[in-house]
Amino acid sequence: MDAIGNPTICRKKPCEAEDEECWPCQDLQCKPNVVCLPDFEEYAKKNMTKEIFDYYAGGSGTEQSVRDNQEAFKRIRLQSYILRDVSSRDISTTILGQKVPFPFAIAPTAMQKMAHPEGEVAMARAASAMGTGMVLSAWTTCTIEEVAAASGDGLRWFHVHIFRDRSITRKIIERAERAGYKAIFVSGDTPVLGRRLRALRSEFALPSKFRLQSFPKQLEIEDGADNDTFPQYVDTQIDDAVSWDDIEWVRSISSLPIVVKGILTAADAREAVSRGVAGICVSNHGGRQLDGVPASIDVLEEVVDAVRGSSIEVFFDGGIRSGNDVLKALALGARAAFIGRPALWALNYDGTAGVCKMLDILKKEFSVAMALTGSLSVADVTKDLLRRQIIYAKL
Repeated sequence: MDAIGNPTICRKKPCEAEDEECWPCQDLQCKPNVVCLPDFEEYAKKNMTKEIFDYYAGGSGTEQSVRDNQEAFKRIRLQSYILRDVSSRDISTTILGQKVPFPFAIAPTAMQKMAHPEGEVAMARAASAMGTGMVLSAWTTCTIEEVAAASGDGLRWFHVHIFRDRSITRKIIERAERAGYKAIFVSGDTPVLGRRLRALRSEFALPSKFRLQSFPKQLEIEDGADNDTFPQYVDTQIDDAVSWDDIEWVRSISSLPIVVKGILTAADAREAVSRGVAGICVSNHGGRQLDGVPASIDVLEEVVDAVRGSSIEVFFDGGIRSGNDVLKALALGARAAFIGRPALWALNYDGTAGVCKMLDILKKEFSVAMALTGSLSVADVTKDLLRRQIIYAKL
């Protein structure tokens, strides 16, 4: 069956029968071989319904920023250094004091059961199996506790918005703390939701068989909202009055490290330092908020320079599609990168195994990139490895 409950027929032999268990198909003979991150996207585009694929893939406005998040990496070239012994490479790093085997983790993405029946639980299992972390979105379709259990001893963080009703935010954060999440990622770039034209054209709505599981169940009863209208109620909780003072409020109600997500300017980076947060994430929300803002990678260096000398950790997301891209982000000063859409495509491909495969591909690509730039550890990944775009004449 497809993501909204319609029966499907597998597109590839030998599995041709209509079968509820064949969504996404569990027979790997039915799946194309994938060798890089874009391959997962090609599979998802064919396997998902158009409405769901467009919801995940789409951005705001003309999607200029969505496209530029990837294109901007092409404007940065890598410098190869030769004849250096790179036989003992260490690609590990730390994120908020927790060691991870490679410098990337899973970014928060919404409503993952639309991509795979096990949703965020499958994603958490993959992150744990690969030794890295996952940020669980407040728009999760599995419960906070289910995802925590699936993570086992793995590293998990929680993402939240500061809602109009602050008691909702407080309850969600307290629930995440009880479940053993290790940090709170706060989206700072959503005082209103961007106009996502693809979703508007398709009149996208969360399929009725799914529920936003991080929100207190009693809200649906108290506000008279059934499962069909509750997501719309949640949208009304997006608050255009949110301010930096609310970041301090979050710090006051939680003992966990706070990371502010959505930083694109040096001024906001310095403000984050002054508010005492543990980290910031340079991100334009995957191009889903203000169309036409710079690509995340184009402002990363400016943000890193603005907080230099402080203890704050700088993370990155937006447009990463290869291990080379991860290396470029680290060379510009990011401690670690977070992977969004490719993780969803991999989840759709083969659940937990698909996400593990995606992370392993990225790990191998990053390790090769380190070797071919003469880098022995992430500490060696600096701006010396980069060149700005070479302009080629058109033939």
